[in-house]
Amino acid sequence: MALDADEEILQDFLVEAGEILEKLSEQLVDLEQNPDDSDLLNAIFRGFHTVKGGAGFLQLDALVNCCHSAENVFDILRNHKRKVDSELMDVVLEALDHVNAMFEQVRHHEEPTPAPEELIAALDALAQPAGESSPANAAVAREEQNESNEASSGGDGGDITDDEFERLLDALEEEKTSSAPVSSDDGNESSGGDGGSGDDISDDEFEALLDQLHGKGQFSGPPETGKAAPDSQDASGDKVTSDEASDSKGGDDLISDDEFEKLLDDLHGKGGSPTAETAKPAPGPAAKQPSATSPSAKADKPAQPTGKPEKAPADNGKAGVTPAMPARDANAPVAETSVRVDTKRLDDIMNMVGELVLVRNRLQRLGAQSEDEHMHKAVSNLDVVTTDLQSAVMATRMQPIKKVFGRFPRVVRDLARSLKKEINLEMHGEETDLDKNLVEALSDPLVHLVRNSVDHGIEAPDVREKAGKPRQGRVTLSAEQEGDHILLSIEDDGAGMDPDVLRRKAVEKGIYEQDAADRLTNTECYNLIFSAGFSTKDQISDVSGRGVGMDVVKTKISQLNGQLSVESELGKGSRIVIKVPLTLAIMPTLMIMLGDQSFALPLVNVVEIFHLDLSKKNIVDGRECIVVRDKVFPLFHIKRWLVKGAAGQPEPENAHVVIVAMGTRRVGFVVDQLIGQEEVVIKPLGRALQGTPGMAGATITGDGRIALIIDVPSLLQNYGK
Repeated sequence: MALDADEEILQDFLVEAGEILEKLSEQLVDLEQNPDDSDLLNAIFRGFHTVKGGAGFLQLDALVNCCHSAENVFDILRNHKRKVDSELMDVVLEALDHVNAMFEQVRHHEEPTPAPEELIAALDALAQPAGESSPANAAVAREEQNESNEASSGGDGGDITDDEFERLLDALEEEKTSSAPVSSDDGNESSGGDGGSGDDISDDEFEALLDQLHGKGQFSGPPETGKAAPDSQDASGDKVTSDEASDSKGGDDLISDDEFEKLLDDLHGKGGSPTAETAKPAPGPAAKQPSATSPSAKADKPAQPTGKPEKAPADNGKAGVTPAMPARDANAPVAETSVRVDTKRLDDIMNMVGELVLVRNRLQRLGAQSEDEHMHKAVSNLDVVTTDLQSAVMATRMQPIKKVFGRFPRVVRDLARSLKKEINLEMHGEETDLDKNLVEALSDPLVHLVRNSVDHGIEAPDVREKAGKPRQGRVTLSAEQEGDHILLSIEDDGAGMDPDVLRRKAVEKGIYEQDAADRLTNTECYNLIFSAGFSTKDQISDVSGRGVGMDVVKTKISQLNGQLSVESELGKGSRIVIKVPLTLAIMPTLMIMLGDQSFALPLVNVVEIFHLDLSKKNIVDGRECIVVRDKVFPLFHIKRWLVKGAAGQPEPENAHVVIVAMGTRRVGFVVDQLIGQEEVVIKPLGRALQGTPGMAGATITGDGRIALIIDVPSLLQNYGK
């Protein structure tokens, strides 16, 4: 193993192979749904081949062997010698799991653990045509596929070995119909199938190969005196004309390094094959030759295989002469348009932009107090520039939600097979971008929600059929941007939720008394699934039943300042919607005053604001409530919780009320004063204040004061009882 190789090379492999392996999981599940998709088969074959090539360069033999066996399976599949079925996909997906495990070991600079021999044997058995199952045939098939894969794997961009080049020559000899006769030894080797490894070809044989690929006259030179062997003639009897020979007088019969490299590109690097090239008609003496500036006359410079001293071809200005090769425009390397940046550096830049936002807010407050017109103009310009800079830096941290969605086809497929259900996963809005920290944080909650839909939502095929539904259930995962928030929804067409069952379970679990449970609305019943320890399953399985998963979802979404809402219809299905901010670094808030202290309410929680005559409040079950548009909202004086000494003060007759939301729950907060909307940068609390109930962090306001950011769910959980 070469894990002590150049760290930059290793990191390049980890980045490239990591992206390929992420795609492979989704592609394999897609292939099971579309087994005849040849483009998909080729893409998966190339994926395993590319990972194998990079691992081979780093001498990661265990990774190479597993990828090679999987690659052979897909070579058989794409040649239509075997059909894709669920059993085959089980083996291939297991192989992918081992490849991923080895890849993680390489990432941590550990020696990769080889895949089990039974798995490799199973792959080798699948890497042969259907109906051939003997170990001997499997070994032969694997060797043949190995040779054909190496000869036909275009696009790797690397040099070919001597053995690979010999195999290319053998393939040409078998297919060509108008080439020069070769020696009996070479013919025997070709017919024997051993690839001709170890025998060199003569100069004349190589010239015949060039004539077949490019036609006479383009790269040909005059034959040397006394060496006009039959091999230098075309099988059809055509010879190089005297005009062509005179046109090529400036050079000899050797090709340049550029021409040889161009030949290798055609055969290997660009994915071409000798048999495909032989189908091209060779240009005759009167055919138009490429000009000095045409792309066909441009090539790179490789090694001379014959070992003879190389002579630079002279440019005599005639069309038949290969001129000095300028740089190829068509194949010129494209300038890099991206650069890899460490995420810590992006975080540092984002923090500095956050500080700039605070300075902007401070200057805006000072500018509003000034009557200087120039001051107002300068502050306005600063506001525009800061906003643009903030957006640009946030864009560098954005990643598509597809990075999370990509794992779910495999999750749904494996879970459906274990539960013996038929489920189709649909995904929409995969290109929706959000902050990289959110992408990582949303991964686990979404896995729990998708597993919940598959296990609890979708019924068994027979049950669906009796209910008049198609046997195959549907789970839809979608994402879209709405303002400065992202909406994620997980929807299924399963059985839906029965509110009466949820009420009964809530009473059994001791969450509610029977009277309180009876008063719950259907929406409140649906939200019971997020309660700790709540589950509708009577038996615990390895999939669900412990009442932990959905509680984890609620906790994580609350930490992200997000909201959860549930919709369901019995017999039709359920839909869970998550609303989270685009970024966690800078938060839009509503600034409020409680006494003489400033607080920030996350704007995502704010529903509406109105002025209230507190004499019109009502008391229900010993709790203050208000009625707004025939809806009842509990009323909380948060000043009593957060400001020292406020509990014994007399209540004002009028106050501002802010209706806040947590999922489907709505409550009213009584505040003394509304300052307005302001973007704030979240700063963590110090060690002495960390973990304070109801506080998410702190920020610096526009007037230079420190304001605490309220964590609405935590505040109600600790004080609202």
